[in-house]
Amino acid sequence: MTAVHLIRQGKIAELSLDNPAKMNAFTVDMLGQLAAHLDAIDRDTTIVAVMLTATGDRAFCTGADINGWGDLTPAEFARHWVRDGHRIFDRLARISKPTIAVLNGNAFGGGLELAAACDLRVMATGASLALPEAGVGIVPGWSGTQRLMRLLPEAMVKEMALFGARIKSDRALACGFAAAVGDDPRSLAEALLERAVTLSPRAVEISKSMIHAAQGEDRAAMVEALGSAAIAASDDRDEGVAAFRAKRKPDFSGK
Repeated sequence: MTAVHLIRQGKIAELSLDNPAKMNAFTVDMLGQLAAHLDAIDRDTTIVAVMLTATGDRAFCTGADINGWGDLTPAEFARHWVRDGHRIFDRLARISKPTIAVLNGNAFGGGLELAAACDLRVMATGASLALPEAGVGIVPGWSGTQRLMRLLPEAMVKEMALFGARIKSDRALACGFAAAVGDDPRSLAEALLERAVTLSPRAVEISKSMIHAAQGEDRAAMVEALGSAAIAASDDRDEGVAAFRAKRKPDFSGK
């Protein structure tokens, strides 16, 4: 059953979590569907921005469905469930288009980690953030102790992970984790996206890469991607390819 939908709206792609019976908690199938959609979006040059939403009005995402990992062996849990989720969330964080998460309700555990992987977040008034993993005997596994530390104050992450606290939308806004808070978070996101689609997609992509490199988000790949983009536009690159194909010695101009 498809529980992560890809909806194209002109230049904007909407990724929608659709598992409301379990408050949009992630299953193994949902992780795979999200990964496939992200690959498709990143290769589609007609898409310039991404909005991540969820169905229902109770929660954005309450994390990972315990039935998806509860019976796994320790090795399976670490090697597959945790690593696969981490890899896919990293894929979202490093996608070339700007991304906005629309938190229509609570974002707990993996749901909070998913929102953290987006560039911006808008929240519904009264929605909460939490890292409740210790309450079921596990720890955050999809970047909750890593990426969140770059986005939230250390004390706030500890408050959630070590003391079971829930952080309300007003505090998330005050510390900059949420870009905006309101009764209609989708409209807030759409207003931001309306501006995004008027900008140069290539300039936005490069700016995102530069910002991520400064943050340490996949820095090595970002530096090499930027360098490769620069060299790909050079005369020397064209000459090198032409010489290889002609089986002759290249005559580089340095341009």
